[in-house]
Amino acid sequence: MSDDAIDIQVGERRLRITHPDRVYFAARKETKLDLVNYYLSVGDGIVRALRERPCMLHRFPTGTDGERVHQKRIPRGAPSWLETVQVYFPRFGRTADELCVTELASVIWAVQMSTVEFHPWNSRRADVEKPDEWRIDIDPMPKCPFERVRRVAGVARELLDELGAVGWPKTSGGQGIHVYVRIPPRHGFEELRRAALAFAREVERRASDDATTTWWRRDRDPTKVFVDYNQNARDHTIASAYSVRGVPDARVSTPVAWDELDDLEPADLTLATVPERFARLGDLHAGIDEHPFALEPLLEWAERDADVDPPPSG
Repeated sequence: MSDDAIDIQVGERRLRITHPDRVYFAARKETKLDLVNYYLSVGDGIVRALRERPCMLHRFPTGTDGERVHQKRIPRGAPSWLETVQVYFPRFGRTADELCVTELASVIWAVQMSTVEFHPWNSRRADVEKPDEWRIDIDPMPKCPFERVRRVAGVARELLDELGAVGWPKTSGGQGIHVYVRIPPRHGFEELRRAALAFAREVERRASDDATTTWWRRDRDPTKVFVDYNQNARDHTIASAYSVRGVPDARVSTPVAWDELDDLEPADLTLATVPERFARLGDLHAGIDEHPFALEPLLEWAERDADVDPPPSG
């Protein structure tokens, strides 16, 4: 491995990439420079997914076979042009200045700092306490086949259509599916979580053979899909659209079209394959901001279910 550094131009910024030949994905021999080039290739998409959001970084200083570092605070010595947003963590009684992406150079700076995964909040820095993104996490349990994930995603789509909501699906970068829905930023996290739980319970009612909202993992059927509404709680984050995942095959959390789900194989969407797909299809989430959905119908459902004790949000 060479220790030589290289300089690259990203918009108006010139960035130095150290250890470009360091292998990050041992099974595929893909390097830090491969990761930089990947994020450059999907620049519009990753910036759109992260723009103005507090963002936690999952760093792998020695590659994805090594230690994972969950970094919320931007380190001292970060470039002066890097933008941040301060967030408060009540559990610890302290604040952190988190990365707030406004341009592609800030993504590449994070990759230089050994970041592989980007985990943004579902709110923006204009009002961190008012989320503008509802996240439906269709999360398979260990023995759940992907066909079951497909079926539950289909039920979620049908329900969104009935509500008049536009859902924007993506792979999780594992074996799950995420669906994002834009919402007006006028509710707090607790209200959003209640709405998300009401939706998840309706999916469970319609797909009871495939889906569960059972809170405690030990009590879930290991062959079912967990509709994880708790990803909408405050300070809960999931990998963004176009984020590479820190797994051996370098999978990418990739926006997809609904009609792709029947034939979709998540393992086909990787650091090596997504750039060509992005060049051919563009960002399939490009129109997400144009279709906000008001949560009031789901909050009415939540009142309908008020006799069912909600699980803890932690």
